[in-house]
Amino acid sequence: MIIESIKNQKVKDWKKLQTRKGREKAGAYLIEGPHIVEEAAKAKTPILEVIQSEGTDLSDYPFKERPVVYTVTEKIMQELTDTETPQGIMAVCQVEEPVFPQNGKLLLLDAIQDPGNLGTIIRTADSAGYDGILLGHGTVDPYNSKVLRSTQGSIFHLPVKKANLFEEVKRLKEAGMYIYATEVSGGTPYQELERHAHFAIILGNEANGVSEELQNLVDVNVYIPIFGKAESLNVAVAAGILMYGLLPS
Repeated sequence: MIIESIKNQKVKDWKKLQTRKGREKAGAYLIEGPHIVEEAAKAKTPILEVIQSEGTDLSDYPFKERPVVYTVTEKIMQELTDTETPQGIMAVCQVEEPVFPQNGKLLLLDAIQDPGNLGTIIRTADSAGYDGILLGHGTVDPYNSKVLRSTQGSIFHLPVKKANLFEEVKRLKEAGMYIYATEVSGGTPYQELERHAHFAIILGNEANGVSEELQNLVDVNVYIPIFGKAESLNVAVAAGILMYGLLPS
């Protein structure tokens, strides 16, 4: 049976997951595309439902348990996606409470607002072997479709959760972790800093940087020297430089 009407209750439920409020109420989110659905399946993420176009082959997806599968028309697929061309498969995933490490290499994000920036930061943290990401107040929802698309599946490889950064910085310092925070003007060039085995980097809002209140709590404020005429770096680019640049040798 193919769902053909956009007034179908399942379609209405799925469309609610396009909003942050709807995702929080349902405790679920939508992912789209063969690659990210496969990555979710490999990571044993709880997949509640699969939404597919007619003729989609699901035999190669390593689902932990066979999810409920719904077949829909191309018109409905278009209703559920924010991309120009639907990719033929979507899934509804359950939001899980991540198991967060007590030490290691962490990122703390203070009001990062651009979905593409957050997704790229998550993907880069995964690539650099970081252990988790804490999202402070004002940071874009990690289950936003543009964030998920930008992560390319890395959202399933490391814990990402919302948190009060002021409380977390105090907790991490008590646990013996060294805390860096980015500073747009001032601080210490990252190349000159001592490296630590267990540390966290705080990155701030695209326009305003890390809040002054958080900067006052950390061990050192750090900046990336700019040698050309650009006024600043994109926060995702800065994150990539620091994530690799502050790794212990």
